[in-house]
Amino acid sequence: MSTTRSSRPTVPPTVRLARGRHTGTGRADATLRHTLHWLKAGQDIDDFLELPAPETEPDLVFEARSRVGDGVTVRARLSLAPGTDAGRDWILVAEAEQPWDPSWPSPAAMFWPAQPPPDAEWNTDPVTGVRPGAANPLPEDDKAVRRLLRDCARDAWHIHVVVHEAMTPDERGKLPLTRWLPPGLRDRVVEHRAAPQQSRVANWALREFGVEVPRGGAVVLPGGPAPEGYEADAFAVRAVYLDGTEPVELVDAVVRYDALARALPEGAQAALTALREEWRLLTPAEELDRERALVARYAEALDAMTKSRDLYREAAERAHEALAVFRESAGAGSGEPAVLSEAATPSSPLQGLTRTLEWLKVGNRGRRSGPEDPAPAAPDQ
Repeated sequence: MSTTRSSRPTVPPTVRLARGRHTGTGRADATLRHTLHWLKAGQDIDDFLELPAPETEPDLVFEARSRVGDGVTVRARLSLAPGTDAGRDWILVAEAEQPWDPSWPSPAAMFWPAQPPPDAEWNTDPVTGVRPGAANPLPEDDKAVRRLLRDCARDAWHIHVVVHEAMTPDERGKLPLTRWLPPGLRDRVVEHRAAPQQSRVANWALREFGVEVPRGGAVVLPGGPAPEGYEADAFAVRAVYLDGTEPVELVDAVVRYDALARALPEGAQAALTALREEWRLLTPAEELDRERALVARYAEALDAMTKSRDLYREAAERAHEALAVFRESAGAGSGEPAVLSEAATPSSPLQGLTRTLEWLKVGNRGRRSGPEDPAPAAPDQ
């Protein structure tokens, strides 16, 4: 494959990442606030918090806490970017107390309203402009197909699947295959449908990534960079029947791909660090633990300051003692008290001790190496 591996940190098994764009006519922030209040009232989430806007500018930041499975706590943080003509982009990072189970609800359900894919105006893929969880036909223009699939093959935020329709499907076959996926994957998988005549152009676009869509089958694209352990043949499905039956092999391929260790996408590291280090939505027990940790840190700092003060005092006493010795020694040699010039006065006790020792050392060396006293003259004869 031409896709390169990466040495970037991988997504921890306890973490789920999501990214999307709100393209609806309503205000995205108002939708979030309304949904969070509604979810808390219905006890679908334990609590939520909107951080003060001046502290998070230019983004708006929301936190939510929930429990999944057998009482596993999940903390999630969503950042909503300022609006543009295309909509408002958002990034979500969630972390559970244990490795993530795909059968758990999507963390996006902790913030956004539950809507079927065609109506989920909050969940547009910023890379492709289409919506995860829906069956999205490829563009009719060949150049547009090539651009789209190349972007999809490099996207690290979503899981992209290309399905080739061996023949035009009926109404049952037009339903998205992602509906068969575990709940935690449905809004992260983007399904692209290649019409019967588009097999050749689709494979031409994916050739540089070493990926091929089997005729009448499907393939999970590698993402950028391809995760360790990804091999195109292992994630290609030879036949997908669009007759309303469950595509067991395709579901298995997507689940296996999701289990691979993938590198953190661009921008995800900062979001994960913010979730772990800047979390504000604390339970009373967490508040108590944090206050205890603060008290412990303050105690350590006070102890360090006390030890530093004692060492400084001890150094000052030694410096004064050495200075007194030096004055006595100098006074005894010259018959006059030793006087230190202002420039020679030490700026600190420790520095004074060092200079005093140097003076004593130089003085002793000078007396040893000085000329001898002349011998007395012989008496006159």
